[in-house]
Amino acid sequence: PQYLDLEWREKAKKELEEWHLRQNEQMEKNKSNNRASEEAFLKESDEDTPGSEWERVARLCDFNPKTNKQSKDVSRMRSVLISLKQTPLVR
Repeated sequence: PQYLDLEWREKAKKELEEWHLRQNEQMEKNKSNNRASEEAFLKESDEDTPGSEWERVARLCDFNPKTNKQSKDVSRMRSVLISLKQTPLVR
């Protein structure tokens, strides 16, 4: 009975250490991925070639409505952007 208690504690301690190791690895991967995507985003946002505005908008927008059911409904915004692309505002 007491040796079982010690055995369980050791097992729990080992599992907790493994969990912390996996958690830290995942966090480091997320950090490096976020840094890389931020650098790519900043590099793209610095491009000011005329006529490329809609390509940048299209890259930032997800035009597939079935991708994520948990996100907000952005169908109206999507339709406004598509209609603006087809018939731009006259200045």
